[in-house]
Amino acid sequence: MATIKELHDKLVNKEISALELTQETLAGIKSREDKVDSFLLITEDEALATAKAIDEKGIDASNILAGIPIAVKDNIVTKDIITTAASKMLYNFNPIYNASSVDKLHASDMVIVGKTNMDEFAMGGSTENSAFKTTKNAWDETKVPGGSSGGSATAVASNQVLLSLGSDTGGSIRQPASFNGVVGMKPTYGRISRFGLIAFGSSLDQIGPFSQNVEDNAHLLGAISGYDAKDSTSSKVEVPDFTSKIGKDIKGLKIALPKEYFGPGIDEKVKEQIQAAAKHLESLGAIIDEVSLPHSKYGVAVYYIIASSEASSNLQRFDGIRYGYRAEDIENLEDVYVKSRSQGFGEEVKRRIMLGTFSLSSGYYDAYFKKAGQVRTLIMDDFAKVFEDYDLILGPTAPSVAYDLGTQSHDPVAMYLADLLTIPVNLAGLPGISIPAGSVDGLPVGMQLIGKAFDEETIYQVAAAFEATTDFHKNKPVIFE
Repeated sequence: MATIKELHDKLVNKEISALELTQETLAGIKSREDKVDSFLLITEDEALATAKAIDEKGIDASNILAGIPIAVKDNIVTKDIITTAASKMLYNFNPIYNASSVDKLHASDMVIVGKTNMDEFAMGGSTENSAFKTTKNAWDETKVPGGSSGGSATAVASNQVLLSLGSDTGGSIRQPASFNGVVGMKPTYGRISRFGLIAFGSSLDQIGPFSQNVEDNAHLLGAISGYDAKDSTSSKVEVPDFTSKIGKDIKGLKIALPKEYFGPGIDEKVKEQIQAAAKHLESLGAIIDEVSLPHSKYGVAVYYIIASSEASSNLQRFDGIRYGYRAEDIENLEDVYVKSRSQGFGEEVKRRIMLGTFSLSSGYYDAYFKKAGQVRTLIMDDFAKVFEDYDLILGPTAPSVAYDLGTQSHDPVAMYLADLLTIPVNLAGLPGISIPAGSVDGLPVGMQLIGKAFDEETIYQVAAAFEATTDFHKNKPVIFE
């Protein structure tokens, strides 16, 4: 399978043009898309026009991403390209501007080939909450792809594209990356502008890259990172070369294994795979110790109060008045609001709006939202304490491998608990990656590496060292054979 560097060399040497590469990519999407349903929209005309313009301008030899096709999650707005967040509420929303991350893709001369399916408004962990279609796992069509960025993960896993963008509020990049055997990075909060990302939980959301290998992931993160005056939460921290430590040995690096990440609720076979991965890193010279993150057990409860509260506030703007879905059987202004929102939002979105509204309501704010904020601080303190002595934290990405379609969609609590291991990272605003680290019953297992704030380079260093000395990333889905 080609890497971005290999394709770049071919583009620079004119062995292939950006137009030919885009045509080849679109043909691959058409031949594979029916099995996985990764895309909500394939932007063929726009992609071909962009690729042609890039060829006319010429490939910049110093820009490794020039001419490379990419897919974008459908909650990241794209000018003049329908952006729905997989919701009936936004079924016809045609943005008049680009998200800052999309502007950066264009600045890097990348070619957007389509918008990927997701859980509606990024609320869900299986991509079964989309208003339009259900995406299937790239390894087994009877399994969930994870979520909410299931479309972006499966597009990469099924080799329809080499790169895609997702968003991660509580694990929505890392969990589908784990379920589909690809690399998914949730960067430090503030590393990438959220301007143009349709908001779910504003203090938690972060855009990030999917790829088939670690180095390609680092290149894409570099292209979309940086301060943005349009986003008050974006950081002015300088953007480093995220590939700078790739290839360096990891001897002497200290990696912590939280005992809570290997406790009850984690599948025994998954534990075995991750413990074997930790031993492998130890054989490469890393120092592995067990630690404790005592407040992580409260992460799910804290997250669903904070995220739902922020969602209830963010989704107030979708009211049937200015854009998006508007109910037809209306008699007065109240009908416009009530019926448009009742008909336009799916069940999971309505559930979270209700939960958030309750948590913020008079008489309950102190008991729920304020208390959740206090426990969030304790979770952040746990991480800070561990990072005084360790470079990285290691654990499974998800408690299990991909589960059967339809088995948890009617049990929201069970689905919420599937984010047990990823949620604390978002609450603390830290960077985390999922990389392939084994398999159970023929399905991929992801290993999560969590780093200090704005230290993605060390994460990539260890992830690349693991990848270079194992073959897990070379395993490919069998449903296309």
